[in-house]
Amino acid sequence: MKTTQARFRAAVLVGSVLAFAVGVPAQNPKSNNTWPYATGDIFAAPVLAVVGDVSCQPGETEPSGEKAGESCTTAKSPYVSTSLWQSQEATANQIEALHPAAVALLGDLQYQVGQYSDFEGSFDLTYGAFKFLQRPAPGNHEFYDEHGATGVAGYGYFSYFNGFQIDTTGAPLTTTITDPCPPGLIWTPNPPAAPSSPCNYPGVTTPNPQPIPRADGQAGHFEEASGVADGWYSYNLGTWHLISLNIECSTQPGGCSTSGPWFAAELAWLKKDLEENPSACTAAYWHQPTFSATNSITPEGIASQAFWQLLYQYGADLVLNGHDHLYARYQPLDPNGTPDPRWGIREFIVGTGGETLDPIVNATVASGANETSQEDPTGNVNFNAQNLQAYSGDYWGVMGLTLYPNGYAWDYESALAGPSGLVAINGPTFPAPNANGGYSDKGLGSCHGPHNWGW
Repeated sequence: MKTTQARFRAAVLVGSVLAFAVGVPAQNPKSNNTWPYATGDIFAAPVLAVVGDVSCQPGETEPSGEKAGESCTTAKSPYVSTSLWQSQEATANQIEALHPAAVALLGDLQYQVGQYSDFEGSFDLTYGAFKFLQRPAPGNHEFYDEHGATGVAGYGYFSYFNGFQIDTTGAPLTTTITDPCPPGLIWTPNPPAAPSSPCNYPGVTTPNPQPIPRADGQAGHFEEASGVADGWYSYNLGTWHLISLNIECSTQPGGCSTSGPWFAAELAWLKKDLEENPSACTAAYWHQPTFSATNSITPEGIASQAFWQLLYQYGADLVLNGHDHLYARYQPLDPNGTPDPRWGIREFIVGTGGETLDPIVNATVASGANETSQEDPTGNVNFNAQNLQAYSGDYWGVMGLTLYPNGYAWDYESALAGPSGLVAINGPTFPAPNANGGYSDKGLGSCHGPHNWGW
């Protein structure tokens, strides 16, 4: 029987204790194919690669914005020795070396506004190598105006992952996208505006022709008639149930209100999906976190508490987010942010795919440009100090999540360190960096059990 050089830890649940047998060789008795066509023994626990906030804007410098110069060619200071081409390539290489069964992408995959041409000119040149393994969720940079560029309302994102319609000559059918964030729809960070009206940065208001996406595909459903994107879906990997959600609600019909037609439809779908799936282990992911390791909760992040309420009600185990350009792990929490070691959900933030890194805030919050000065929706100024268990804003990297039948093992490994001047800016790192200057965070967790019993 052929074995690979990789090793994995087989897990079984003994009573309420998760036990791991170390050193069992990973085997693929069914096929001689190599990754990505063969992703291991059908009886082995699959590995899910997890990362977000990936690809720089290709070939130009932004006209304006908070992070001017955050393009592929000229990175923001102090990124003088590390271009954003290097960082996204480093994490792409890391994913390929990991040989995952699938890749959960946590939004903001293509900066600044996710035009189709930008996906082709940046994201596709690195992450495109394993596109068919990707299970994406969208971010604000795929939908809204960002840093002086006018948003394309998800059209580029859906066209890249779902494909696009063509005319009789084979050319893409295109449409001109009106500005999804017209003047007046601007988010003021202190205090946060109502969830129905945040657009972080005004665009240049120039119409952006984009391909018209196909209705269904890798990124979920897109409704051509209305131009409204659903973009939520679920799938199973091994014995786990995984849910990709779309929290880019601000410019959708009804905004981020739970009674608005767009967001209410997503919540109804999520409730039904949870009711109908009996998996012992469940993880959900979307872009903006409810609990922020860099004190920058958005109105979308606050709105996503509604996801937490349903996930907690049905016994989900993990929430995976991006948006904060850092790595963070929280202790298990209830939807209000109260520690709950028995039924709580553990949140990971893995926004370290390649874009400029953010500072960790694990002390009393302080106001900053374009920040809400909130770590959690309740305004607890010590929330991160009380609940963060691991964190770093100094490294790009990817988390490998091994999905066992009754539990999981996480292994976040750095792919590339930020430039030396970053450490003093981005604050503390815990656990401390390795002797070789890299960073890792590893651990084990058990699942709550079948989650379709409801309350």
